[in-house]
Amino acid sequence: MSRCNILSWCLMALCAVVFFTYSGEKKRSAGQLQQDIAGQIIRFHVRANSDTDEDQQLKLLVKEELVTYIGDILKDVKSRDDAEKILSDNIENIENIAKGVIKDNKKEYNVKAYFEDSYFPVKVYGDMTFPQGIYEAFRVDIGAADGKNWWCVLYPNLCFLDKTCAVVSDEGKEDLKGVLTDEEYQLLTDNKELKVKWFFFGD
Repeated sequence: MSRCNILSWCLMALCAVVFFTYSGEKKRSAGQLQQDIAGQIIRFHVRANSDTDEDQQLKLLVKEELVTYIGDILKDVKSRDDAEKILSDNIENIENIAKGVIKDNKKEYNVKAYFEDSYFPVKVYGDMTFPQGIYEAFRVDIGAADGKNWWCVLYPNLCFLDKTCAVVSDEGKEDLKGVLTDEEYQLLTDNKELKVKWFFFGD
């Protein structure tokens, strides 16, 4: 092999090492950012008994009552730990509110509220995009919980009730900025960058 060919192979090998090293660093960086974001928020999921129109409508009625109630009890919360404690202390109240809505609508489904760490894919929420990964969620299961769920970010409060105007409030964004770094917040709000980054470098 000529000296020129040897030099070319060395350059190619060096480029490959640089590329894969850069890709690995980007992947670790994206994964770490997701973990940091997940460590600062609590997602809220209300899962319907089934996917029938009736059960899905009931799910929305339940979530409206719960978002109002939970918004009140968490309105002065300043940390995720405090939010977790308040939610834990109010699980029975939350379940009873949901059961009341269900009873008013002539159904007899049971309700279970609990915390759960789960994997979630990339989700667009209003004008924000949340990366895939493990998140803590406060879940409310209605009946068999075999239907699609409704979700929002419960802490900091980014929940919006009007699905025809699915935009996170400026106040909610300011609260979110208060618990995230600039880089983490940018990852959520720069939807195009996030989707590209997680398509190529997501876990």
